[in-house]
Amino acid sequence: MAPASSVSRHRLFFLVVAWLAVLLLLAPVPGLVTKAFAQDAPAGGDEAPAGGDEKKDEGEQGHSLARITVHIVYSVGPFFGLVLFLVSVALVALCILLIMELRMGVAIPPSFVEEFTETVNKRRFKEAYEMAKEDPSYVARMLSAGMARLQYGIDDARQASFSMLESIKASKEQLIVYLATIGTLGPLLGLVGTVFGMILAFMTMAEGGQIRPEKLAGAISHALVVTLLGIGLSVPAIFAHAFFKNRLTGITHDTGTVADDLLTQMYYNSKKPGTASTPDIDTRAAVPPPPQTIKPK
Repeated sequence: MAPASSVSRHRLFFLVVAWLAVLLLLAPVPGLVTKAFAQDAPAGGDEAPAGGDEKKDEGEQGHSLARITVHIVYSVGPFFGLVLFLVSVALVALCILLIMELRMGVAIPPSFVEEFTETVNKRRFKEAYEMAKEDPSYVARMLSAGMARLQYGIDDARQASFSMLESIKASKEQLIVYLATIGTLGPLLGLVGTVFGMILAFMTMAEGGQIRPEKLAGAISHALVVTLLGIGLSVPAIFAHAFFKNRLTGITHDTGTVADDLLTQMYYNSKKPGTASTPDIDTRAAVPPPPQTIKPK
């Protein structure tokens, strides 16, 4: 039985790991920047070996990805870069958290189901109730809610257990909704950045003078980078939303079926006539031995 504090520590650990993973992904960027700008720098002298041009062409082809990366990092800017970075970290953290919680082993632990069934078959109902209360799994929470109302009938117990299931499902859907929100806001954030970049480009054109096409194309390219990152952020968010939503539906359906079977089994076991009113006690010790007849000598 994992306590709630241990689960919280595990969540915090995976969130920290997510942050470090993103930082490690961004760590090679300074090296790429240095290589790209060093490549663009002019040579120290005019004299060059005969194969210099050929090597230069090979270097430009080899470092095209580095140039694109530098262009993206430079174009996104500090404000939109920070916003998109925080949103991406939130997306990774939500996915890791949902992967941890939406597992069949967390919802329906086989060891708990086996131990609970064995306890009910032995008619140790109070022990089974305490076992369900202490276990944090979905099926245990359903059983504890239903067993608390079992004295009023099986229908009332089922209603209480399925109300608990709806409460569990609603709490997980709140996290999944955030994925849909990120998927919706990603292109919008990119559009805001693009509009802002286009405004700056047209402000440059409005200053007058000779307009250089390469500068105008560069400004438009900088503006479109934010849209690219926003769309790239929304695609995995939309996919994760659909995936976890379907997974939650399947897990809650299986949890409700297993919990209903266990609750019904406990109800009908409690209705069977037992050997004594307190099955945890050995009732054979409480029955007096039959009287012995004394034969006359």
